[in-house]
Amino acid sequence: MTFLSAYLKKTFGSKVYRVSLSTGCTCPNRDGKLSFGGCTFCSEGGSGEFAQAGSFAQQFEKGKKLIESKLPKNDSSQKKYIAYFQSFSNTYVSEKSGPSFEELEKIFLEAANHSEVAVISIGTRPDYIDEKMLNLISRLNKIKPVWIELGLQTADDKTGCLINRNFTWKDFTETYARLKSRGISVIVHVIFGLPGETEETMLLTVKKLGQLTPVLDGIKIHNLQILSGTKISEDFKNNPWHVMTLEEYSELLKKALALLNPATIIHRITGDGPKKLLIEPKWSSNKKMVLNHMKKLFPEMEK
Repeated sequence: MTFLSAYLKKTFGSKVYRVSLSTGCTCPNRDGKLSFGGCTFCSEGGSGEFAQAGSFAQQFEKGKKLIESKLPKNDSSQKKYIAYFQSFSNTYVSEKSGPSFEELEKIFLEAANHSEVAVISIGTRPDYIDEKMLNLISRLNKIKPVWIELGLQTADDKTGCLINRNFTWKDFTETYARLKSRGISVIVHVIFGLPGETEETMLLTVKKLGQLTPVLDGIKIHNLQILSGTKISEDFKNNPWHVMTLEEYSELLKKALALLNPATIIHRITGDGPKKLLIEPKWSSNKKMVLNHMKKLFPEMEK
């Protein structure tokens, strides 16, 4: 089992820091193309509350300063960064709002050609990567490694309908195959604790991902964050369901990670939504405690 930190150190020779960015894209699940309101768990920030505002250069500098403010003052080493386009669907070109394809191309190329950027990571949906976008991603991948982060959340289409996701497991696997045929690295996001899902359902999602060919490059798993202002927070208020304790979540994680191909890099196993918005689980607001717990559970995280 290899965690992201060890993989980055082995690949790039040093620690690599992630800068959260925004392209200005929205989402077809929000602007009426597919639906309004987005996935029920998604916040107003499109899961990108930690992203900056402004042009790429402005956002990147702000992100760097924020990272550097948390490092020892005497640390003058040359830093490397992941340019993480996090909020909403960053391959979605809409006639209604957001950047045009040409503007998006300019943003991504600026990131790819930046001397301090080691990796470009693009968060998006599997149903909005057309051939034109795929060609752009392939071009970028020849300049810097590109990771496409697909928000699957669950392989169960019944749950997908319940959370207003508006794409299917079939949509995901077809896009996955197209990306892998171009040699693009794919990271998949999974959420444990979605309403109605049992342990069997959640483990089946990871089992299916573990059986993908070519082998899945990376995975991010985290517990459901019920945030104020989301549709899922209203559902929870009206019809509460059991929220996993840290211990229950940890036991499920151990079973899930054992189902993955050993070549799949573990990018994330916890979630830490904005404290001011967090309703449940309250234990996830104590990031330091959760990380210490996970490091004891998975000593590989420290390598």
